Amino acid sequence: QVQLVESGGGSVQAGGSLRLSCVASGFPGYYMGWFRQAPGKEREGVATIYTRGGITNYADSVKGRFTISTDNAKNTLYLQMNTLKPEDTAIYYCAAALLRPVRMTPSQYNYWGQGTQVTVSS
Repeated sequence: QVQLVESGGGSVQAGGSLRLSCVASGFPGYYMGWFRQAPGKEREGVATIYTRGGITNYADSVKGRFTISTDNAKNTLYLQMNTLKPEDTAIYYCAAALLRPVRMTPSQYNYWGQGTQVTVSS
């Protein structure tokens, strides 16, 4: 049974930073990522990583500001978020895929965490 548990969300002012964590129990596969969903919008991919090779991919909206990483010894996925903007406000989800996703498409991910709220005020 795979479980993903996120933590680290909160409220910050624009320009601030947060680090999200996602602890995995069980084997979630080698393809992991962070997604977010703002009110009234579809869930979108933020950043993904191939945990065996460290290959990363970012949405254009977060490139240069967010960094995805893993600590495989701790079965933990991270998302360091810097220079946060009000438009980053959303629920952030950790996800894992058993097969290599072609794109950051939510439907291609098999396991999901419960989500953690990130609120950025101007």
